[in-house]
Amino acid sequence: MGDEFLDRFLNDYYAESEEHLATIRRALLSLEGGVGQARPDAAVTEELFRSFHSIKGIAAMVEHREAEALAHEMESYLRAIRDGQVRVTTVGIEGLITGTRRLELAVSAHRSGQPQPDTTEAVSSLRALSTNDEAGAGTGASAVAAPWRCVFTPSPALLARGINVDLVRSRLREHGEILRAQPLIGDAGAISFEFFVTAAPEADVRDEWAADGIVFDTVDAADALPPVAAPVPADTSVLSSGHYVRVDLAKLDDLMRMIGDLVIMRARLVDGLAAVEAHVPASVWRPLQETTSGIERHLRDLREGVMRVRLVPVGEIFRRMPFVVRDLARDSGRRVKVEMRGQETQIDKFLVERMMDPALHLVRNAMAHGLEPVDERIAAGKPPEGTIWLTASAAGEVATIEISDDGRGINADRVVSRARALGLTVPALIDDGALLDLICSPGFSTREESDRASGRGFGMAVVRRTVQELGGLLRLSTEPGRGVKFTVELPLTLAITDALLARIGAQQFAVPQAAVREVVELEEGAIRRLEDGEVVPYRGMALPVVRLSRLLGIESAGGRRPHAFIVGQGAAAVGLIVDRIVGQREIVVRSTVDPLIRVAGVAGATDLGDGRVVLILDAGAIARAVRQRAASAARTATA
Repeated sequence: MGDEFLDRFLNDYYAESEEHLATIRRALLSLEGGVGQARPDAAVTEELFRSFHSIKGIAAMVEHREAEALAHEMESYLRAIRDGQVRVTTVGIEGLITGTRRLELAVSAHRSGQPQPDTTEAVSSLRALSTNDEAGAGTGASAVAAPWRCVFTPSPALLARGINVDLVRSRLREHGEILRAQPLIGDAGAISFEFFVTAAPEADVRDEWAADGIVFDTVDAADALPPVAAPVPADTSVLSSGHYVRVDLAKLDDLMRMIGDLVIMRARLVDGLAAVEAHVPASVWRPLQETTSGIERHLRDLREGVMRVRLVPVGEIFRRMPFVVRDLARDSGRRVKVEMRGQETQIDKFLVERMMDPALHLVRNAMAHGLEPVDERIAAGKPPEGTIWLTASAAGEVATIEISDDGRGINADRVVSRARALGLTVPALIDDGALLDLICSPGFSTREESDRASGRGFGMAVVRRTVQELGGLLRLSTEPGRGVKFTVELPLTLAITDALLARIGAQQFAVPQAAVREVVELEEGAIRRLEDGEVVPYRGMALPVVRLSRLLGIESAGGRRPHAFIVGQGAAAVGLIVDRIVGQREIVVRSTVDPLIRVAGVAGATDLGDGRVVLILDAGAIARAVRQRAASAARTATA
């Protein structure tokens, strides 16, 4: 019975640990702002203390000894800080962050049944911090209590000898970690560069470097701290645990599936009532019609209610990013801040889990390719500190996530040159949509070698594929010297959605409404043949169009005024022509996961209530295929 109880309790342990770790990640950023203070923010310290104490307790209950030991040492260190026995230092913050990462790995390994990570070193370092022994609280440069200050003053003579700031940075990294770097403006506009490092070379080497304009001196640890953002106020609200129930996501999936079945049954009821309307007196028909309308109204409310239960703040994605940026900025010598907006925007929990890795890759890309080093930003007239913005918003049934930076932007010529070297098809017109297609090609990268941030060439392809699998849209906008913005548009939920029903010949198809920008009625005589495709006048431009009847191999019913779905925007817009749009309907999405029956351009199927299966078209995938085919044809014609 003990084992059975333990198995049932484990899921609660993992969920509660995840909640406490999310709180810890947010509070650690606030605690970092109190480095060097005798008494940091008491509310933040207490919040961290409680979270680690709670993890220690529940880890002990499930006999997860590694997590229990780590949480205990971090709790002890925070108690010492709270009681004024030790100060918060750079080494201490590093120890807490390292310990938190080890704790995350330990919980994740326990959940997946993998071997536990080695936590011995982390436990020893944290124990040393609790006793105010920073020299023993880490290994290598990160444990040095007295950092060094180095100032490099460039000159034309030094530049002629090849001595520049990049060379100095490389030399310093050979001896220790760069804690902070910033430019200094001296008299008459003279520029020098200040570095704070954990270690310096021997005295004779420092004397030799002095001839290269490099001067060292020791400083207090607090002076070497990297600049931090304003502390995030601790969440002091007290939520009664009796008002909340933790529900397994699989149970909500089952509930949404049952609601989907009800939607189909209601559609069948409506069709059946429509068939008998002519045979029923009006006095009998009106109450039936009011009843079906009421069922539809309550069913929609029920669906929206279950959706709200599944929704979680997108801040779950955003809160991890400052830690990623912090590590990469320290390794690269850049100065970067992260600004987050719209963290309270809510999307489906499943979408949050699937979008974690794509969002992480886009942030890493901004660090590796977008944001410039400090001296390059100053030379370009920018602030020395770069900015990455994480923004979320929701409108209707679409959630939008934007990840942008104020870096150098995308070099279109370099992307095109690299694409041609890799043998990729390069369109004649290079706009933001074409650039996105190229950088999302599998294996594409402008880096010759990979590093911690990027360079393998498969990340952007995975980002786009993940967004597409979630029924979303990925867009890019860039301006040289001003930065890059990636926009991800996602449906709030994947199970039930509003769709437009279209007819091609005798076949009927559904197109999710979120994928369509606009619906237009065309004049058949306005469609013009252009090389291997067709175009129509649209808002002062020539809009490429494709007849879905030809693409799908279905005989069209003809007609002088066909309808078209407008997908995409700007130069990437494409019109998908159908015979008629016959209406709008709430549909239940049944995705096709079997690779043997998956077809490009078909996202899944649905049942409208009459027993016949209706295919759901992936309008975005069809539009991309049309654009790629047009680009290939243009390239062939040019050759």
